[in-house]
Amino acid sequence: MKKINLVLMIVMLAILMVACDSEESEPNESDETIKVVHELGTTQVPVNPETVVVFDFGTLDTLNYFDVEVAALPQINVPSYLSQYESDQYDNVGTLFEPDFERLANLNPDLIIISGRTQESYQDLSELAPTIYLGIDNQNYLASFEENVTLLGDIFSKQEEADAALEQINQAITELAEQAPEDKNGLIILTNDGALSAYGPGSRFGLIHDEFGIPPAAVDIEEATHGQNISFEYVANMNPDYLFVMDRNAVTGGEHDASTTIDNELVNQTTAVQEGQVIYLTPDYWYLSSGGVESVTQMIEEVRNGIE
Repeated sequence: MKKINLVLMIVMLAILMVACDSEESEPNESDETIKVVHELGTTQVPVNPETVVVFDFGTLDTLNYFDVEVAALPQINVPSYLSQYESDQYDNVGTLFEPDFERLANLNPDLIIISGRTQESYQDLSELAPTIYLGIDNQNYLASFEENVTLLGDIFSKQEEADAALEQINQAITELAEQAPEDKNGLIILTNDGALSAYGPGSRFGLIHDEFGIPPAAVDIEEATHGQNISFEYVANMNPDYLFVMDRNAVTGGEHDASTTIDNELVNQTTAVQEGQVIYLTPDYWYLSSGGVESVTQMIEEVRNGIE
């Protein structure tokens, strides 16, 4: 009897060991990765990462739309429509330009997502966790936006949500471009402490011309991050039919607001002012979080409402 029991125990132990080996050999979902080739390098990104840090408000916008939880972000200048991320529930990891590496190390993140404002820290961040760059290519805004949303859908298993969002946005852009009058042009300006700068096709706000179908009042505007410095005389000489105005002080602080800045004799002579076609763009969408599903949706809506 003792010999039989011993044999049975050996057999059961062998079966248990085989079962354990079988379980260990099966791939877990957390072990899956996606190879991401981005502007700053190539990164193996885990599928459905648990601890996610975001240094790009456009990405934060899209992840919020997907109902994907993030662990940490820079809590300075968070767009007002994403103000829930200012709570203590989320770790504050510095600024977009200066990450807090000590806090990040303590978090031990599974994925860090950055864009242009944080790109100088890419190498250091990559030493802490897989880091990817998801900036927007202003020369190909819509294509890079679609690529980013699709990639985030793949990483977080939100492919259906990504496809549905992009289909809706593309339809809205098509309708807007068809609605835009071909015989009226527009000029995009940014006001900053009483000064003006202009943006044209291919610029950070150039999708108004490139994708939304508004002909530019000027085609030779310098493509710079902060636009081309211009005068009030320049605006008067361009005499745009539509004037698209961005108020930088609304998000960075300052003594001047956009409406006061452009309220002068020269600008007031333009067709845009005379016909009530001055369109104030919301900086939260256009300046802080451009490239998110919600921000792009609202950007389309603002231009559509402005030209109706």
